[in-house]
Amino acid sequence: MHDNRTAEIISILDDKLIDNINIEQSFEYACYVNSLIYQNKPEGYKIVINVLNNWSKIPKETQDIWTDIIEISGFYPYFEKNNNLVLKNLPAKLRKELHLSSNLNAKYFHEEQLKALNIFEKGKNLILSAPTSFGKSLLIEEIVASNRYKNIVIIQPTLALLDESRQKLFKYSDKYKILIRTSQEPSQKKGNIFLFTAERVNEYQHFSHVDFLIIDEFYKLSGKRDDERSAFLNNAFYHLYNKFHPKFYFLGPNIDGISEGFAEKYNAEFYKTDYSLVDNRVINVFELHRGKFGSKGEKKEFKENVLFELLLTLDDEQTIIYCSSPARVRYLAQKFTLFLQGVIGSPKNTVLPLIEWIEKNVSEKWNLIDNLKYSIGIHDGALPKHITSSIIDYFNTEELNYIFCTSTIIEGVNTSAKNIIYFDNKKGGKLIDYFDYSNIKGRAGRMMVHYVGNIYNFNPPPDKKNYIIDIPFYQQNPIKDETLIQLSDTDIIDKNSEQYRNINKLPLIDREIIKANGVSVLGQAKILRILRTNFDKIYHLINWTQFPDYKQLTYVLSLAWNHLIVDGETTAPMNRKWLVKLVFDYGYNQDQQKMILDRYYYKKENNNNDENILLNEAIQEIFQIVKHWIQYKVPKWLAVINSLQELVCRENKKLCGDYSYYAYSLENDFLRDNLTILLEYGIPVSAIRKLEESIPKNISQDNILSHIQKNNLHLNEELLKYEQNKINKQLIQLKIIDSDNKIGEI
Repeated sequence: MHDNRTAEIISILDDKLIDNINIEQSFEYACYVNSLIYQNKPEGYKIVINVLNNWSKIPKETQDIWTDIIEISGFYPYFEKNNNLVLKNLPAKLRKELHLSSNLNAKYFHEEQLKALNIFEKGKNLILSAPTSFGKSLLIEEIVASNRYKNIVIIQPTLALLDESRQKLFKYSDKYKILIRTSQEPSQKKGNIFLFTAERVNEYQHFSHVDFLIIDEFYKLSGKRDDERSAFLNNAFYHLYNKFHPKFYFLGPNIDGISEGFAEKYNAEFYKTDYSLVDNRVINVFELHRGKFGSKGEKKEFKENVLFELLLTLDDEQTIIYCSSPARVRYLAQKFTLFLQGVIGSPKNTVLPLIEWIEKNVSEKWNLIDNLKYSIGIHDGALPKHITSSIIDYFNTEELNYIFCTSTIIEGVNTSAKNIIYFDNKKGGKLIDYFDYSNIKGRAGRMMVHYVGNIYNFNPPPDKKNYIIDIPFYQQNPIKDETLIQLSDTDIIDKNSEQYRNINKLPLIDREIIKANGVSVLGQAKILRILRTNFDKIYHLINWTQFPDYKQLTYVLSLAWNHLIVDGETTAPMNRKWLVKLVFDYGYNQDQQKMILDRYYYKKENNNNDENILLNEAIQEIFQIVKHWIQYKVPKWLAVINSLQELVCRENKKLCGDYSYYAYSLENDFLRDNLTILLEYGIPVSAIRKLEESIPKNISQDNILSHIQKNNLHLNEELLKYEQNKINKQLIQLKIIDSDNKIGEI
């Protein structure tokens, strides 16, 4: 009954033919909503949000009543957003002021945010499950701004999220040094904020103490979601907590519970809330076209045309279209571009600075150029970091209206999307489950930007299921070898398990090195056996420094490929021989543009497809290969095998090889050490190379931006406008510190 009445009221509020509702209606609705709020019914909060969304329709005579209802709903942040909301009674004013942050300037917490913060005040740690529009990240800023904790570690799953956090927290640089690379050392003079992925936490050698630990998207601890990186996150928490016993804050969406007993053991409170200041409206497009949607032939064309016609009606609102893979992202973005060319003719955006950069550094024929001209962006894990961050910036400033994206958008990249379109029902090759669907849906609307967000379902949503997070290092069922090997004997639940006995059989010295490397235990043990058994025959293949020859690289990467790839890990279309050739050629040429052309010519010789299609495929493939394999996988593998060959060489009293320089160079585009931090700031390599000769080698990476600003290097005439903009974005933040004459560690 409540649902029907709620839908009726919202329908009337939304009706474009109704300019305003009368006083009697408004008063009746207010009484109804007040009773729902008193019972803590979600329908009441939903109506309040829609009243705010249609405030101009509320009669002035009843606006004070509604303002009081908004206040008792706990929607205090919206008093900042809407200047027409003025509280008249003293108790309400006092309650509002109780929600004012003590540390953030003129920031009010909503009711549930304050309840979550109060858990810290009780001396407990917080494990928070709340919707995307809850404002979970604002609590991170409150923790930082309180200045209670000297050393804060923030673990996030992606570099894009970390960069977003860095930009938000830069304003606290007078009190905290912000560290984003494992080569940076902490400040002794002020506090430190370590913005790291879990892998970087495990690699970092300079933690002296950690007072507070934050894990964003903490569901990635789970060992049951096929995330190959879950072991890294488990190991990072286990290591930091056991060594420093910091207070902690876990945050994530749509989680119904965690491993039983975990909260009690770690003095934490699991707090789940569905409270949201944004109403997600569901529009089931698939119901309007039952039996007409499909993945092949005419049904496929029909579904795409329905999408494009819908997007055309939403061209004044920011819209994200969820796609199952990078290939689908590019296919649909290009097809929609061609659709718009036929409908509206001339493009809108011909002067976006990114377009010129692409023409000069990738190809004039990359489809992304036409996409951008028609206000269309793409977003996936294969694109270079600076391109994805620019596309998000253009989208949030409404220079782009649409983004076709993969699951990268689920993992917390904040956008101002009014609409989300759930177009594909797969993530990679697997069907989307309810958890991922909920996270996609939650991206519709944004607190303090939209009151209402829309989710357009082109597929039936998955069946609702409760999602309980298993924490493998604690629960140990299941637990990967890479996590089990990290645990002290006192924390092992089943010391009689075959898994534990096999790990314990490893010689102590082997176990310590394998443990430090954090990757496949079984694979590393096999590599050690191979190196020891064949040492005399293969010594010349492992004893190299700086750059390997082709045979040396083939041998080392073959060891990694054969023994460090875990079960279920996706490698296609990559294979071992191709990887060796690509890595070797990239080390020799150090030129991604050449890699793209080489790949294009190879495809052209072996394929009769349209040349433009082949070129765009080559661009996608090379970007994905460089980002995933050359800059992530291969450097990690080289570091692992480097440590193993060092052990075996010492056992045989032979000179060790040293792969560290080569691994570091691959990971950082062969840039000089002190310049690599600019990559973290989202500055393209093309720009860094143009500044390289003007930045002395002895300038520390902590002071690179200061040096660029002091010497006006950002005005270098060789820089494209896009490159200048990317540098200037960082310098604008730096000037906040300059204005107080406090340039120093940043």
